[in-house]
Formats: sequence, structure tokens, C-alpha cells
Amino acid sequence: MKLALILNVIDPKIGGVMIMGDRGTGKSTTVRALVDLLPEIEVVLDDPFNSDPSDLELMSKEVREKIQNNQTIETRKRKIIMVDLPLGATEDRVCGTIDIEKALTEGVKAFEPGLLAKANRGILYVDEVNLLDDHLVDVLLDSAASGWNTVERESISISHPARFILVGSGNPEEGELRPQLLDRFGMHAQIGTVKEPHLRVKIVEQRAQFDESPILLRNQYQEAQKELSDKIKAARKLRPKVEMGYDLRMKVSEVCSELNVDGLRGDIVTNRASQAIAAFEEREQVIPEDIFRVIPLCLRHRLRKDPLESIDSGDKVKDVFKKVFGLQV
Repeated sequence: MKLALILNVIDPKIGGVMIMGDRGTGKSTTVRALVDLLPEIEVVLDDPFNSDPSDLELMSKEVREKIQNNQTIETRKRKIIMVDLPLGATEDRVCGTIDIEKALTEGVKAFEPGLLAKANRGILYVDEVNLLDDHLVDVLLDSAASGWNTVERESISISHPARFILVGSGNPEEGELRPQLLDRFGMHAQIGTVKEPHLRVKIVEQRAQFDESPILLRNQYQEAQKELSDKIKAARKLRPKVEMGYDLRMKVSEVCSELNVDGLRGDIVTNRASQAIAAFEEREQVIPEDIFRVIPLCLRHRLRKDPLESIDSGDKVKDVFKKVFGLQV
């Protein structure tokens, strides 16, 4: 789970993470803890969409027009933000609304941005995503896939960038996501309750320490936290330089074909995740061990053909990987 989250911060185009697991295993806590590790990005000042001043795909129409007219754009640095999407949110709250009255009387497109606008270039976290209304899940996944959100009301249409890392979590006892929706998440992590008594005791002790003195416990891990944050920043810069050989890409596609994975998302996500983990390990070349570490997370949720079938633990993916690559990792 931690690896999948970190790789998505390094390369947001991996497509997000779906985390399923037992109650009380720290899914939400881990996702929210990611905020402390997030690097800073440059955004246009007073822009509701966190527009990137240098990337046309990540800026609003207004900012693009200013740049085309050679107007000065003020910017500032801010941390990547995480937006929580509550279960009871309406479609208007998620997508944003158009003030029809103002549009008709004043002739301007009065748009009230929603959560998708706020989450642009950040993380959108949906707890209990398997309980979210299907139409809202469709809206989220369409925006996550295209990178844009379009709101249409009474012949008025407004589009804005909505490129975010979609993170969902849930308890499989409360119902699974439909296979076609699962496929839209780049990676899938399965979390189980810790069985070893000494690890359980360690977790309970740390929780007790946190309840007693949160600041003291945070200070103990501040150095390790900063080290990890710096490593993620360096990996984000290195990621575009990382190369993956043609033979490795061929073998990844062979694994996907052998596993009968529908579509090509599995191939794309595995390649991107392999490059992200190589960057995280401070290397410019992907090696088979990188692929072995990420391929179960990228493919395990894409193997299920029957909605009643349970999601593979990852062993099937690893077995086929070893067969195709002809090595023991």
C-alpha cells in the first residue's frame, strides 16, 4: 500500500490506487499521512484550479488566455493538496455548478468550482469508495482518465483541468467495485490484519504513545519523514529520464497476454510503475526486479472475469512473471 501511494506521487499518470482491507487496519490513516510527504508545486495565484503556469494541459482557460495575450502571471509555491470526498456528496458538489441566473442576467459564465477543481494536480481520496453511488464513481473515473471535468447546464458548458491522483479505500465485506471500475484504478493493494503478536504489540504501543503525546512521537520520526520526502522529490525529477528496455516491455506485455488481461491498461500502468520505482531507487534504467515488485499491484485486480470471483492475491501474477522472465527473483 505504501509503495503504491509513493509511486503515484512520483508519477500521477499511473492512475491512482484502490486499497481494500479489513476494518481497523490503518487504510485511511496511511493515506492521510501521505500529506506530510507531498512536495511543493508552482501554482497560479488566486486560481481555483491550481493551474500550472508552464503546462497547457494543467491550466484553466482563463490562465491560457492570459499567457496567449502575454499578460504577467503571478505564481506561488504550495504543497500538493489532498481533498476528501465525503460519501454523501452530491454531483454538483463534486463537479461544480453553473449559476444560470447570473449567466442569463449578466451574460457571464458564473461557475462555482467543485471538489474536482480543488483536487486538480493533487490527490482525491474517497473512503469507502465501494459504497459511493455508481454515477459519482463514473464521473470520478472519467475525470481521472481524461484529466478534464465538463459541467453542462441549460446549454452552457464549462470545462476545467481535473488531473488528480484518485485514491479509494474500502472493506470488501461491504461489497466490491464492479470489475470495469476496478480496472480504471492503476494499482490495487490488499491489506490484511497483522497476525504476529510482537508486531501487534508494537502497533498498540505506538498508538498509546501517540495518544499520550502526538507531538513527541511525530518529532521522533521527523528526520526519517524528511528523508523520505526528499527522496520522493528527487524521484519526481529523475522520473522523465528513466528508460525501460524494449525487451522488458515485450516481456511485460507477454505476462499480461499470458494472464489474459483485458485491454492495455495493465501494460501501460506496469511500465509506468516500473519506471517510477527505478527513479525512487535512484536509477535511470529499469531492471526485472523493479517489475517484479510492482506487477502484482498493477495486474491482480484485472484478472477477475466473474464479478463473484475473489481478487487474486498476487501469487498467480508472480508465477507467470517468473515463467516469462525465466528467473527467480
